Amino acid sequence: MTSPIPKDDLIDFVDEPGTDIVPAGGRGTLPAWVVLVVDDDAEVHQATNFALQNTILLERPLELIHASSAVEARACLEARGSEIAVVLLDVVMETPEAGLELVPVIRRELGLDELRIILRTGQPGYAPELSVVRDYDINDYKTKSELTHVRLVTALTAAIRSYDQIRTLAASRRGLDMIVQSAGELFGRRALVSFAEGVLTQIAALLRLEPEGLICARSGSPFAQQSDSALYIVGAAGRFRSHVSRPLAELGDAEIVHTINRCMAARTSIFEAQATVLFFSGEGGRSAVVYLATERALEAVDRRMLEVFAVNIGVGFENVGLFERLNFYAYFDPLTRLPNRVRLIDEMDQFLASSSDALSQSVALIDLAHFSQVNNALGQRSGDALLMAVARRLRSAFPDSVMLSRLVGDSFALFGPARILEPEALLHIFEAPFYARGHGVPLQIRIGLAPVARAPGGQLPRAADLLRDASVALGQAKLEQGARFCTYTAEMAAQAQQRIVMLNELRAALDFHRGLKVHYQPQVDSRDGSLTGAEALLRWRRTDGGMVPPDDFIPLAEYTGLIIEIGAWVFREACEQLMYWRDEGEDKLVMAVNVSALQFRQDGFVEMIRNTLDQTGAPADRIELEITESVAMEEVDKVVEQLEALRALGVRIALDDFGCGFSSLSSLTRLPIDRLKVDRSFVAQLTDENARSGIVQTILRLAQGSGMAAIAEGVETTEQAALLQSMGCVEMQGFLFGRPMAPDEFLIWMRQNRSTLAGEAGNPVP
Repeated sequence: MTSPIPKDDLIDFVDEPGTDIVPAGGRGTLPAWVVLVVDDDAEVHQATNFALQNTILLERPLELIHASSAVEARACLEARGSEIAVVLLDVVMETPEAGLELVPVIRRELGLDELRIILRTGQPGYAPELSVVRDYDINDYKTKSELTHVRLVTALTAAIRSYDQIRTLAASRRGLDMIVQSAGELFGRRALVSFAEGVLTQIAALLRLEPEGLICARSGSPFAQQSDSALYIVGAAGRFRSHVSRPLAELGDAEIVHTINRCMAARTSIFEAQATVLFFSGEGGRSAVVYLATERALEAVDRRMLEVFAVNIGVGFENVGLFERLNFYAYFDPLTRLPNRVRLIDEMDQFLASSSDALSQSVALIDLAHFSQVNNALGQRSGDALLMAVARRLRSAFPDSVMLSRLVGDSFALFGPARILEPEALLHIFEAPFYARGHGVPLQIRIGLAPVARAPGGQLPRAADLLRDASVALGQAKLEQGARFCTYTAEMAAQAQQRIVMLNELRAALDFHRGLKVHYQPQVDSRDGSLTGAEALLRWRRTDGGMVPPDDFIPLAEYTGLIIEIGAWVFREACEQLMYWRDEGEDKLVMAVNVSALQFRQDGFVEMIRNTLDQTGAPADRIELEITESVAMEEVDKVVEQLEALRALGVRIALDDFGCGFSSLSSLTRLPIDRLKVDRSFVAQLTDENARSGIVQTILRLAQGSGMAAIAEGVETTEQAALLQSMGCVEMQGFLFGRPMAPDEFLIWMRQNRSTLAGEAGNPVP
């Protein structure tokens, strides 16, 4: 037990002048220094309380807690050890060395290395063992008689300053360790929400606080490329967690919103008594704000740690931004920001695997007809704007439950309830024109539909299979003349397989020049039967000897684009054949060659014609290129430009299938056309009754009034020939005069025709 302190010493302890004590005023905003007083003498506790009341040390007040024994002291240390700055420890209490025995407990068992220990004893001449002072980091050792008022304050000041420095160094070391360790964790978080939560957790750990805060950025992400300038909550922890992905303005706490906006506007961090608001710039100069409810002002060491940590945050956001962009380009279309094919398949498969409504769903594949022409005519920027307008209209036309994707190019896919994805509803969406960069563009679509149905084994299809089926249906819609949509059937799959086989064989026939032949059908002057020209017509005999009708393989070649190569080959063959016949004396013969729509729109088409003419030597004025009315009317201005370029080479232009489309006469008169071809369907319907008032008469009068020649195709009877001749049409083509023939057969026909004409000059061919 310690002896009581003499009264005169107590008076000196309290009233000695010259102390440097600052009374506590309005500066008590920082947390108090906690001092544990351990002594078995109640008077010592009272005297210490009296001596240190209202004392401010190093700008903070003191908080004294008391223990009357080593056992009580241990309990206090276990409860509040991390808060205690100094222990005023009596050496002799319940046992002569109770205080000394508590020292290794503090350092070793409790691991409290930062708090300072001042040993006190009331027995002069009693000194603790030197090993205790040396081994357990004792800050000071005083007899109670030495601790006058000033000396007590001085000893506490020195101990608290030492504690603060040690704690600062320890906190810095701990913070740096956490920063290094957190880098790997934060860099591994690829989702922005997860990363933001990790940032808040790490900052809270640095400050030894519970995670309670949020992270804000513009447009939902510091890396988003949108025009929205509002701040969004991209990550949150604690009571703010429910506000993730919502606008900051909807937070409901005006003070927090104001503080965050102030930080973003000033582009600098704000440290306040109740909160810490960090500003930092991420990749590409995009900014974000971290708000943490610290509930106290941070010390300088904490601020410095956060400044270092903020560097990691900025780098981490760059890392997250990189992964976000990689994820975006992997699963979304950059132009329309719709899910791409990969994302659509993932979402469809998840739905098909988990939903009980799978059998009521359907896939609709939408293709924009002739979009490449629009893109070429208006320019790529307008084409892109048009695609975005289509995406917006499709998205607004259906509920969010309908999945919408841009698959590739001008192809869109929808997956949702079949009752919603009705073809009529889809067609209605495209009735109004789309506006892009000042252009109002009407768009037509073709639709392939594939309803979800169980396979023969009873299992549901996979998403990839559904898209394949919808693609098959879309292909069928493109092949069928005038079709706007088509729904998948099992028969279509077999037909599609047949088309693939046919396409492969056609490709081989073109590459190896086997099976593909150009036949020629004569064009004659019906008045005397003289040969005026020949139309080059492609024929294909398969390796098994069977002939494939042109109506079967030509649409397939056009659909796949193979018609471009085939058309160039046919034109060269026709030019070379023309030169051969000219050597045989047919120097006035005109060679007519059909041009497909895809060929005509191809870049470099005019150059191909020019090069072929130069290489074969065929005279341009003996070549007639036939284009269909539908091609001529698509984009009149561009068609006129293309046709004028062809005519500048010297070739003639014929308008094939005239009267089958819906072209206006005003547009037709703008086209540089040399000859109109009356379609075989009109010739087949020609009778004595309609000869003078029907469409054939109208076409012939139009040609005559426009200074164009006219030729009728599909003439099969002498009656048709006589009617046409009476109407003023003298050039004809059809089975009545000759079927399409191979080159050697056509040469024989020409010689026979020449001989017949020589023997029957002036008589028309029957």
